[in-house]
Amino acid sequence: QVQVVESGGGLVQAGGSLRLSCAVSGTIFGMNAMDWYRQAPGKQRELVAGSTSSGTTTYADSVKGRFTIARDDAKKTVYLQMNSLEPEDTAVYNCNVKGTYVSYWGQGTQVTVSS
Repeated sequence: QVQVVESGGGLVQAGGSLRLSCAVSGTIFGMNAMDWYRQAPGKQRELVAGSTSSGTTTYADSVKGRFTIARDDAKKTVYLQMNSLEPEDTAVYNCNVKGTYVSYWGQGTQVTVSS
């Protein structure tokens, strides 16, 4: 049985940093993309950062230069290092892991940035 579990969220002041982790247990056939999404209250879910097994990374314009996605395939874990956090980064952050046939979501971790 596959589980995707995020951790590392919390409350931080503007300008601070947090590091999110997303760990996969179980086997995902053809695991490829490991992505971070976020959803703020009253807003649609958006892709924050993505990574592929070939090493390609993508970022939303709003986080470029501040966030870094990294993955450790041996540990089946993807990280999101968030620096220079802004109140606009406040959201529930979810990890999505894609296999050949199915994608899996974690339960989410809350990030709150105070001004």
